Amino acid sequence: MKSPVDDNNPKPAIAEWITETTNGGSARQVDLHAGINGWASPPGDGFSVRSADYFTNKQKCPGGDYLLSLAGVDWLKSSTRLDNILSRPDNRVAHALRKAKSLGLSQNGFIFAVNFHIPVKENHHSVHYFVTEEPIPSDSLLRRFIDGDDSFRNERFKIVSQVVKGPWIVKAAAGQFGAFLVAKTVKCTYHKGLNYFEVDVDTGSWPILAALVRLLFGYARSLIIDIGYVVEAQEEDELPERLIGGIRLCHMEVSSAFVVEPEPLKPYRMMGSLEAKPPRRH
Repeated sequence: MKSPVDDNNPKPAIAEWITETTNGGSARQVDLHAGINGWASPPGDGFSVRSADYFTNKQKCPGGDYLLSLAGVDWLKSSTRLDNILSRPDNRVAHALRKAKSLGLSQNGFIFAVNFHIPVKENHHSVHYFVTEEPIPSDSLLRRFIDGDDSFRNERFKIVSQVVKGPWIVKAAAGQFGAFLVAKTVKCTYHKGLNYFEVDVDTGSWPILAALVRLLFGYARSLIIDIGYVVEAQEEDELPERLIGGIRLCHMEVSSAFVVEPEPLKPYRMMGSLEAKPPRRH
């Protein structure tokens, strides 16, 4: 259940490393409704999740507040597949958290990332970062997912999504994936670090989803897509479901992908950072 808001205790200020992460990527944060070639944070109520009475009446309810905050997207291209991206020394989000911790500016900083591998003409990756400075409760379903084994994770990690804007052919094709357990469909690998957890999703490991992703790829500039992440509730006491986080991708420009070397070379060129990216030609 959600805790009531105490008006006498406003939300703490956003940590500096999170602000740096949000503002520092080559994939920009854009307006929720009018943004082009970027990402935004859609309202959680735009997603439907299992309600407190779901096992009695099969009713769903609006998603409500996210457990973690959306802190950015990296749209990447590489000659090889990139796994366990958060472990790389050139990952800008993990670097920002490491720096904050070394300076004593983060106590409980944690990153949850979903890394979609998209094997089209070249290896592309869409990496979605969610963060928190609050400890993840030890008795929460999210903590059980992070600390659990792969069998548990494969049974629980769920995506809920919708095409907000796009051609009818895309909406029709994507409809069958409105809510699904990811690892029941494609290969997922999980990586747990001291201050992070990453889910790598191989979209090319099932032909039907691979075909859908290629379709989305081709229409990317015409699309607005909302994606939410959930640890599926399968027992009464796990309800209602809570969204880990959600993201809106707005009219993405495929050619804007940031090129990443398979192995990071010193001096590190921070993956996806605005500072490291050459200026675009107009």
